[in-house]
Amino acid sequence: MLIVIGLMFLGVLLGYRFRERKWKNLQGWISGAIFLLLFLLGITVGANGDIMDNLESIGLEAFVITSAAVAGSVFCAWIVYKFFFHER
Repeated sequence: MLIVIGLMFLGVLLGYRFRERKWKNLQGWISGAIFLLLFLLGITVGANGDIMDNLESIGLEAFVITSAAVAGSVFCAWIVYKFFFHER
């Protein structure tokens, strides 16, 4: 975990250091890296027998948790909008 936090902090420092520089195609490189990571994650999940054997129950739990998280986020966004951005 310290490695992940350290790499994130290093990225913030490098981004701050080179913030004036114009990076060509940086967004494309970032998207490519994210797609590669998602692909590798899919391979890892597909190769895990425990996950694949229990996919039906895991999928239902994931759906319930995701639905609750989205509903809670929408509710909180509505509260913030109502109290801070809605004109009276």
